[in-house]
Amino acid sequence: MADSSTQSIIIGASPDRVAAVICDFPSYPEWTEAVREAEVVEEYEDGYASQVRFVLDAAVMADEYVLAYAYAEDLSRIEWHLVAPSKMQKAQRGAYDLVANADGGTTVTYTLEVELAVGMLGMFRRKAEKMIMDAALKQLKRRVEASGAAQ
Repeated sequence: MADSSTQSIIIGASPDRVAAVICDFPSYPEWTEAVREAEVVEEYEDGYASQVRFVLDAAVMADEYVLAYAYAEDLSRIEWHLVAPSKMQKAQRGAYDLVANADGGTTVTYTLEVELAVGMLGMFRRKAEKMIMDAALKQLKRRVEASGAAQ
């Protein structure tokens, strides 16, 4: 059975800038600690990635898998699912939801649902899930806000 978790963070940048960082998959190894490789393997006609291969090496898990992506027209929602089971995962679904704030920032809500192919005690699974979600949001915030300072 898959567990679903949701967390949010406020990023000091516009939704367009946040979406640009999320959609720049080849750059993930530069700012996401666990991602060793990210390769766009298929694109939609508009140039956005439709499938991305990831090589993950986190302390709790190493895996290689392909995610299929779908996008809201205004990029307010970027969602994905696992194309085929991997060594560590039976299924994965997730989404970034981006909401513009009155102050020019963005509230990013990250939802992740993973069904592992290997057994893991609930306590360890929840700890790993929290680490993954915290890292994903905090590292995204750091990357977006750092890229904004450079612009």
